[in-house]
Amino acid sequence: MAAQEQTQQHGAGARKNASPIHGKLARRLENAASFAPGIAALIFTLVALTVPMLHARAADDAAPARQTIQLGAQQPYSFAVYANNDLSQPLQVSRAVVLVHGVKRNADDYFGVGQHLLKQARLPASGTLLLAPNFMVQADEGASSAMPLWGGGTWMQGEASERGVEGLSSFQALEDIVHWLSDRKRFPQLKEIVMMGHSAGAQLMQRFAVMNDLDAPLQQAGIAIRYIISSPSSYVYFEAHRPDGDGFDLPKSIMCPGYNNYRYGIDNPPEYLARQHLSGQQLFARYAARNITYMVGARDNNGNHRYLDKACGAAMQGSNRVERQLNFVRYEAFLSAQWKVAVNHPEFQVPGAAHEADKLFRSEETALKLFPQR
Repeated sequence: MAAQEQTQQHGAGARKNASPIHGKLARRLENAASFAPGIAALIFTLVALTVPMLHARAADDAAPARQTIQLGAQQPYSFAVYANNDLSQPLQVSRAVVLVHGVKRNADDYFGVGQHLLKQARLPASGTLLLAPNFMVQADEGASSAMPLWGGGTWMQGEASERGVEGLSSFQALEDIVHWLSDRKRFPQLKEIVMMGHSAGAQLMQRFAVMNDLDAPLQQAGIAIRYIISSPSSYVYFEAHRPDGDGFDLPKSIMCPGYNNYRYGIDNPPEYLARQHLSGQQLFARYAARNITYMVGARDNNGNHRYLDKACGAAMQGSNRVERQLNFVRYEAFLSAQWKVAVNHPEFQVPGAAHEADKLFRSEETALKLFPQR
């Protein structure tokens, strides 16, 4: 059940509640009234009709309300999200879009990006729930002991929370969000969940798409799920081969002995995956069957980008994000041929965009590819 708390946040990307419209109009009315009372009365009448429309228009672009939802069946906990609907009551939406932020944990900014994406795709809030979850650290505004709180960027790798509600992996948090959305008492008409992540959020989302075991409960609920992986620094590979020229081979260098350990491979996996007792081939077969799309900015080819993972395990996947995406799609084809597993995960590059979520998701081409008009 969603909590009743719904408070405005004024962090990055937020706007103040007070509108400058009132102040400007008041000064003009005072000036008008001083020399023409009749004109002032007419202006007051027009303003009474106009201001509600101005506010209605402003409300569409206003800062999102930060809401707190309750997750977790065994160990209930609070989680901060931004949403385009009031989450304290059942909603008649048919689709939910979950957009995970990057390393700055600026979920409010990503909520704004998501709103524009849905507008480009002509998906009104009446039928589509937009949810931007906020993976928080103790120092973040709004953090509380009732929430799982991570240490720095550990959330993006699926690691466990270290403060507040401790010991909860970010994989489990995403799984709990999916379970929350699939509750028919809360969302009786839901037919599709779209899980999206950009940059650090895409690192988490790609690994979540590999590791979760949500197929059965979602099928029982009649809900489809798909994943959008946007510009991660690295991917998790299913076995020891890595890109080598036009093909794949076992690395010849001994300079990176742990290259196939998690988070770049599945050796020494996190508990979330280890408890499933699946081989790399079994994991790939499950992953290949899932609805997954990769996207990256066509100009996201800077090998020295500030937030690009430069560890040797990541460097083996390619020199920049564009190359790493293309290599991973080729890797899927390599495993498909080796293990006789069909796979069809489309990828595309957004012209003119580098690593900016704003340019990637505000593109009309992106909206059409992610939400084709049916």
